Amino acid sequence: MSDKIAANARRVDPRLLEILVCPVTKTPLRYDAARQELISDKAHLAFPIREGIPIMLVDEARKIED
Repeated sequence: MSDKIAANARRVDPRLLEILVCPVTKTPLRYDAARQELISDKAHLAFPIREGIPIMLVDEARKIED
């Protein structure tokens, strides 16, 4: 994969971030660009973003400890 394609795959459309909510709590998500995750502070879950696509499945989410 070229550097340009890889950089584009790591970007998430800001408009998408405005409408996505946690599938568990229905609360807004926080974008962690460094880890390429969407964080639900209320559910203590981090949803991965793969090739620019948020994976909003609870089974795919990483648990976040307090």
